[in-house]
Amino acid sequence: MGRPPLSENRTMSILNKAKAGGYAVPGMCCYNIESIIATVKAAEAAHSPAMVLLFPWAIQYAGDSLVKAAADAAHSASVPVSLHLDHAQTPELVRRAADIPDGFDSIMCDMSHYEKEENLKLTAELVQYCHERGIAAEAEPGRIEGGEDGVAETADLEGLLTTPEEAEEFVNTGIDMLAPAFGNVHGEYGPRGIQLEYDRLQAINERVGERVRLVLHGADPFDEEIFRECMAGGVTKVNINKGMNNHYARVQHEMKGKPLTSVIEAGTKAMQEAIEQYMHWLGSAGKA
Repeated sequence: MGRPPLSENRTMSILNKAKAGGYAVPGMCCYNIESIIATVKAAEAAHSPAMVLLFPWAIQYAGDSLVKAAADAAHSASVPVSLHLDHAQTPELVRRAADIPDGFDSIMCDMSHYEKEENLKLTAELVQYCHERGIAAEAEPGRIEGGEDGVAETADLEGLLTTPEEAEEFVNTGIDMLAPAFGNVHGEYGPRGIQLEYDRLQAINERVGERVRLVLHGADPFDEEIFRECMAGGVTKVNINKGMNNHYARVQHEMKGKPLTSVIEAGTKAMQEAIEQYMHWLGSAGKA
């Protein structure tokens, strides 16, 4: 199945409908075929749109193989499911991923570890490269602290919160999705706990929310109430990692020594159930 033109991009079609409908769509961070299948099965069971997210690690580990498997699973689903590359942190990697035939629908061009001017310059170049291939692009103004499995650590870099003015500068690069930093953290929140600046998110949404879709990173420990606050601030895509993958790890531990196929199936089912819960919390269930 060929990649549609940018005007019919799968990711943006999903997120634009979410924006119009006042809900958000889960972006599930997948590391293996089980999590990819769990995401598609959850979407079909809950009649929800969804996004499968891979990290650059997937390409480093398996070349194009896992990408192609994920694209096949996502694009053959009976409901809208797109394939997204999260946190591609070098220009070379963005181009490498964009050149995979009929692969990614969208790519996060994450140059946030560069100084701001270089970040803007590289982002604009990479957005053009993606758009020429029908791929939507996401970027991160400011810097979301911390790290997660499969992503280069940024915990040693100072977290910089996004301002509406910075959001505007990044929108001018041509991006389609923007991941603002408003107190959200990759990985663990630590003793400080969750301290989100909803006023900042709202100001960013008022400034650029009609031109780009807003993305929430660092959402693993969040509950339904926090998701609702974020959606009220314009968020339409919510990235989930441990909230799905921890269930797979738990099943593997509980079923140690059991037949491998039964462990894989039980782990997939546990992840699917967790994903469906997110779909109900985010309001995407029943929207496909």
